[in-house]
Amino acid sequence: MSRIFGAVCQNGYVVRDIRAAMDHWVNVMGVGPWYYIDKVKTDYFRHRGQASAMEMSVALANSGDLQIELIQQRNDAPSMYKEFLDSGREGLQHMSYWTRDYQALYDRALSLGYKVGHEGQIGGEKGRFAYFDTEAHPGTVVEISDISGSKGSFFEHIRKVAAGWDGSDPIREVGGR
Repeated sequence: MSRIFGAVCQNGYVVRDIRAAMDHWVNVMGVGPWYYIDKVKTDYFRHRGQASAMEMSVALANSGDLQIELIQQRNDAPSMYKEFLDSGREGLQHMSYWTRDYQALYDRALSLGYKVGHEGQIGGEKGRFAYFDTEAHPGTVVEISDISGSKGSFFEHIRKVAAGWDGSDPIREVGGR
């Protein structure tokens, strides 16, 4: 438990091949079902304060209460995902903390010296997210995500379905959000 952010709710993996990653999690780890969004629609996305036309695919599943997120960037636009891959890495890139009071947590993080690496919004104002840069520290990137809107309901649905998953229908396509 973080005294600043609360409990870790999600581990985010940046991968080069999202289909192969889902296959691994299903067949090797037994985790699923995966909710796959081929083309995530962002309202906006900024990398280091500048607008970026980053495109990505995302897959979400739960292992218990912990959500696993797989991200494959689909273009070369600036992002922390691209920086991670360009540094020769693939795998766990961030830990996400969820909040229903996004602005207060965002402001608190900034007041403590955290710097935004990239941020965006999906599905309206209650779909904001921010990734804080950890260049000065070798640890995992910290993300905060607003779950006060429809994203929170979607995440809860994924958790509930995973709790009773019998292994069938392991990848479920979701329309762009």
